Amino acid sequence: MSEEQKTMLVPTEEYLKAGIHIGTKFKTKYMEKFIYKTRPDGLSVLNISKIDERIKNMINMLSQYEPNEILVICRRENGWRSVKLFEKVTGAKVFAGRYPPGILTNLNLKNFMEVKIVLVIDVWPDRNAVQDAIRVGIPVIALADTNNQANNIDLVVPCNNKGKKSLGLVFWILSKEYLKNKKVIKKDEEFKYKIEDFSED
Repeated sequence: MSEEQKTMLVPTEEYLKAGIHIGTKFKTKYMEKFIYKTRPDGLSVLNISKIDERIKNMINMLSQYEPNEILVICRRENGWRSVKLFEKVTGAKVFAGRYPPGILTNLNLKNFMEVKIVLVIDVWPDRNAVQDAIRVGIPVIALADTNNQANNIDLVVPCNNKGKKSLGLVFWILSKEYLKNKKVIKKDEEFKYKIEDFSED
């Protein structure tokens, strides 16, 4: 086992099994630096160590905030199970479904909320939330596939942001490490959930 493998959040096999590295046939200029290679079938493959590094950055960034200061937005149905369990486990705020513009900016809205950081699952379907966050001046973290644009994003986390298993793994890691950083649990064994709990119906 290499030194790099030892410091990874999960073994490389777990990342591969979840398909976290499988991108799309399209790649944007911004995402090129995260791409390891293009397969013969045209699909881009993301670099696992860069994915791991950016997930660590996301954990560290989110751990600076209390759960009620974090808002996760997910329009894509494939991620609803993952983000709802993240909400249950950590207490963070979650919006699964179509995000109505103004939740962060319009005090008169019934569902207005004040948060200090936003995490979006995909910048394109979740673009209204990104725009609102920019307006109120709070940082945005985005999970991004090879075909995503990443303008105005404070932290880009490269990964397959469309697959249930991939999103399940991301939120399983994030939930566990966030709780450890917040001293809610001391070690991995105290985290009672399995990766499958975050990804399978």
